[in-house]
Amino acid sequence: MVLKNKIIPATKRSMTIILPMLIFILLSSCRSTPEKKMNENIPVLNFEQLEPYLNKESDSTYVVNFWATWCKPCVKEMPAFLKLDSLYRDQKVKVLLVSLDFPENIESQVKPFIRENNVHAEVVLLDDPNANAWINKVDSSWSGAIPATVIYNSKGRDFYERTFEFEELEEIIKSKI
Repeated sequence: MVLKNKIIPATKRSMTIILPMLIFILLSSCRSTPEKKMNENIPVLNFEQLEPYLNKESDSTYVVNFWATWCKPCVKEMPAFLKLDSLYRDQKVKVLLVSLDFPENIESQVKPFIRENNVHAEVVLLDDPNANAWINKVDSSWSGAIPATVIYNSKGRDFYERTFEFEELEEIIKSKI
């Protein structure tokens, strides 16, 4: 019996140390990483509100991609932009995804797309029905077709009305940074 009494208190002491440590380890593993969280807040902007995003002056390189969930080429190239955002986020490369979906489709199409594709880049929705007025302000060569991308920094500005593979996109970014 004496042996039992010594074992039981030792076990209780061990449990009072081990149990809190196990709880701490479990809770720590559930914590989110310090990475940028998925963007579920999607501002709806008219072109006047979007225009400053197209003309920022800083030491960063900006990649502004015009896309929509209903555009198959846009969806196909999206992983290239997401990879670019992930790999170059710490190198002063800012990716902005400008959705041209209808505002009434934010909940039913845009947000589900963002969740399913683990989109961490900034997303805004452009809601400006006067496309004839703003398309030329993005770039005078733009026909209005998507996908379309503007890449700019203090060294220059380029416009692309086409789809990208990651390697092509990265080559352009490397030449600018």
